[in-house]
Amino acid sequence: MADTVREAGVEEARIRFAEILGAANRDGVVTIVTKRGVPYAAVVPVPEALSQAPTLAELRGSAEGCFGDAAEFVRELRDEWP
Repeated sequence: MADTVREAGVEEARIRFAEILGAANRDGVVTIVTKRGVPYAAVVPVPEALSQAPTLAELRGSAEGCFGDAAEFVRELRDEWP
C-alpha cells in the first residue's frame, strides 16, 4: 500500500483531478474520494492497483453455478438467436 493516503470530497476531487492523478502517478499517493464523508472511490497508482487485482487463474471457478451448465446455457442462447 502507498505510504501516503489522502482524502478529498467529490467536489474537491473534481476541481483537482489532474493534480490527484499526477500525485498518484508521480508520488504513489492514494486519494480516497468521499461523498458526505463516506468513502466512494479511490485513485491509486497503477502498479498498486495491478498488484491487488486477481489473476485469471485466481478467478477460475468464481462464477461456478451462476449459469448452471455452461454448455447448456450457450445452447439455449444460440436457440433463441434469430
